[in-house]
Amino acid sequence: MTSAVIPTLRYHDAPKAIDWLVEAFGFERQFVVEGAGGRIDHAQLTFGDGMLMCGSHDDGGDYGDFVSTVRLTGAPTGGFYVRVDDVNAHAERAQQAGAEIVQPPEDQDYGGRRYTCRDIEGNVWTFGDYDPWAT
Repeated sequence: MTSAVIPTLRYHDAPKAIDWLVEAFGFERQFVVEGAGGRIDHAQLTFGDGMLMCGSHDDGGDYGDFVSTVRLTGAPTGGFYVRVDDVNAHAERAQQAGAEIVQPPEDQDYGGRRYTCRDIEGNVWTFGDYDPWAT
């Protein structure tokens, strides 16, 4: 199964962010296009049947004119929800890799368990075992 909705992110240090997303969250590199000067022109990272596309932030040009980063805006402008089987184990893995846990693992009134953290550039990620497709 493939996802019709694929979020995208830009990072100031995309090579470091990609390595970190793999280590901390368990993403897998599916396709990475390196550009000049150590930049990442395009990367596709998978997690289960989901995907994240990311690359190096560009202060101009095609995408940089209308997509920003937490560093430039001062705050996240959105977040991500990713389904995992073992919320506690995933939170521990992320924290050991340096994720800032902003909400520890907890059960939710609507079902499921989740935690929320920030990645190394401040983007907000929530990982949980709640399956919204099953409701």
